[in-house]
Amino acid sequence: MGSVGGWPEEEEQAAAGSDPPPAVCVTGSTGYVGSWLVRTLLRRGYRVHATARDTGKAWRVLAAVEGGDRLRVFRADMGEVGSFDAAATGCVALFHVAASMEFHVSPGQDNVEERVRSSVLEPATRGTINVLRSCVRAGTVRRVVFTSSVSTLTAAGAEGRREAVVDESCLRDLADVWRTKPVGWIYILSKRLTEEAAFRFARENGLHLVSVILPTVAGPFLTPSVPTSIQLLMSPITGDPKLYSLLASVHARFGCVPLAHVQDACDAHVFLMESPRAEGRYLCAAGGHPMADVARLLAARYPPFKPPERLSRDFDASSAAAVSSKRLLDLGFRFERGVADIVADSVAQCLDHGFLEHPET
Repeated sequence: MGSVGGWPEEEEQAAAGSDPPPAVCVTGSTGYVGSWLVRTLLRRGYRVHATARDTGKAWRVLAAVEGGDRLRVFRADMGEVGSFDAAATGCVALFHVAASMEFHVSPGQDNVEERVRSSVLEPATRGTINVLRSCVRAGTVRRVVFTSSVSTLTAAGAEGRREAVVDESCLRDLADVWRTKPVGWIYILSKRLTEEAAFRFARENGLHLVSVILPTVAGPFLTPSVPTSIQLLMSPITGDPKLYSLLASVHARFGCVPLAHVQDACDAHVFLMESPRAEGRYLCAAGGHPMADVARLLAARYPPFKPPERLSRDFDASSAAAVSSKRLLDLGFRFERGVADIVADSVAQCLDHGFLEHPET
């Protein structure tokens, strides 16, 4: 499942039966990727310190996971200095998954940029540094895995031409994001600025940090509500105007929709924690898919959906970029699930959840 061995000394201890399995910390454990990552780690045999602002919610989300006897839940808030100290103590690695999910700003507000800086960007950066300071104080954390986003990347090249291949190097220009304020601009800035601050702090304080750049992640979920990324993928069916426009914006930037199954995304996090050669940033996308192809798969799995003619206008795939996870693949990771699996699992759980109406009704 994309994993290469564990931490050698812990493996030897486990084989000798002398010590419990290593502990790792996961922030944002009530979110989509965070909760599934906790599940993945427990199934791999790790002890997990999960953090959440609301521990009761965390226990409800994680109640049914296998290996719950190796799970501890800690209350922690990124806005509180030292809040993650207890959770990080004794851990060999930390996964920083928690993040602000603000995509929009209310229209008509004065001083929007200043408000975004003071109420979103600066707290997000301080919160990330708070988490990393706890890792330093713990003294045992050997690897930090930071969850980043494909929203920080673009296929737009020089003179408006689209790059043929998108990889970790294709960073969006921050000045352009501030100037044009594209759909989701607050989230874009938040992820870029917090990731840059995290790498800078890690270099200055001797932490080994790597980042996983996730695309639209979908598939099964543990959360009580349907995750935003799955709602995004389902927006051609539901007609949600804000999410549909966000999906169209993603497609316009790449000429396709970069996707990953949630299990592959979480396996990649664990893989990068365990791989001694991991350094820097890794794009984790099983591929980029034209919306027309995704729509056909949605229609096959959910027959009431008839792809409208407007899809071809809203999602131009005439010059799609290749979304490349070559760095991750060269390190030895392998994706186990493709776009058909992603769509099938997403639709199935949306039906079970009641987010989509069953065809017979």
